Amino acid sequence: MKKILLLFFCFGIFIPYINASSDSAYEYILMDSATGRVLAGKNYNTPLLIASITKIMTCLLAIKSGKLDDVVIVDDTINKAYGSGIYIEVGERIVLRDLLYGLMLRSGNDAALMVSKYVGGDISNFVNMMNNEAKSIGMSRTRFVNPSGLDDDGGNYSTAYDMALLTRYAMRYSDYRKIVSTKSYTVKTNKKTYIWKNKNKLLREEYVTGGKTGYTERAKRTLVSTGTSDGMNFIVVTIRDSDDWNTHKELYNYAFNNYINYKILSKNKFKVIGDNYYKGNFYIKNNIYIPLKKDEGTNLIGRIKLDKLKKYKSNDKVGNYEIYLEDSLIYKEPIYIRVNKRGKYD
Repeated sequence: MKKILLLFFCFGIFIPYINASSDSAYEYILMDSATGRVLAGKNYNTPLLIASITKIMTCLLAIKSGKLDDVVIVDDTINKAYGSGIYIEVGERIVLRDLLYGLMLRSGNDAALMVSKYVGGDISNFVNMMNNEAKSIGMSRTRFVNPSGLDDDGGNYSTAYDMALLTRYAMRYSDYRKIVSTKSYTVKTNKKTYIWKNKNKLLREEYVTGGKTGYTERAKRTLVSTGTSDGMNFIVVTIRDSDDWNTHKELYNYAFNNYINYKILSKNKFKVIGDNYYKGNFYIKNNIYIPLKKDEGTNLIGRIKLDKLKKYKSNDKVGNYEIYLEDSLIYKEPIYIRVNKRGKYD
C-alpha cells in the first residue's frame, strides 16, 4: 500500500551511545527497554554458550501456551535431568505455573524437562518451538538445542543482544514479570512442600525487577537482569563474566546517573498535519517517553506514516508514528483513527 510520509517534528535533543567497559565481562549489553536501543556494550553480538538464561525462553513459551493452571503429572522424563534441580518425583502432581517458579527461582533442570514435555508434547518439538520463537523475536544469532541450558548436544548459543531482545519481549507478560521478581515461593503438592528462594541476588537491590542466573563449566557465569528508576526500564545481560553481580550494578548506576526520562510526545497533543486522504481524527494510545542523556546533542526526528486503507472503521490502526535517531528507527507507536456511527469522522 502507498504510504503518506509526514514530518512531524525535528529538534535538537540528547541521545547517547556509550561503549562502557567492564574488565570481568567478555560480553555485555545495557539496553533501554522502551526502545530496544543499545546504550552500552562489548562484544554483544558474539554467539556464546548461555547456560541457564536459556530458561527465559522455556518460561516464556509455557506462559504463552495458556496452560499455566493445568496440573502436570511428573513422569520419568525427569530421570534425564542432572545439575541444579527442584527434586520433583515421578507421580507428583504439580501445577504448571508452580513448575515455572521452580524453573526460574531455582533453575531446576528437572522442571525444564517437564515443562518442555508438557507444553511441547515432547522435548524435540519444544526445542523447535524455542527456535521458531527466537526467529520471530529477531534473535538472529541464537540456536537452542535443549530447554535447560546444559551443554548437551553442544549447548545453546546466543548473544547478549539476542538475550536482551528476548527479555524485553518476555517482560510484556505480567505472569513472567511476577515470576522473575519473586524472592521466595512456597508450593505444596500431593507429595511434599517446597520453599524456593530465588538465586538472583540482584533482587536485593530495590531497583532490580527480575532476571535469571546461569552457569556451566563451559559457558561460565551468565546473567540477565532488569531494572527500573524514575519511569525508565533497562535490561542488562552479561556472558562469561566472573564478577557479574558488580557489572550489572555498575551498568545500572551508569544508566540511572546519566539518563533522564524525557516525554517526547503527549497522546493528548498528537496531531497529523497535511493529510488529504483520511481527513479524520487520529490518535495514539500512549504518551511517548524515551531515556536520553542530558549532555548529548543531536537530532531526534519524528515521522508519521499512514497506510491508505480502502476500508476502515473507528479505532482501526491506520499507520505508525516513528521516531528516528539520525537514520536509525528507535521507536514506533501505532496510529489509530476515530470515526462516528454515521461513518463520518469525529
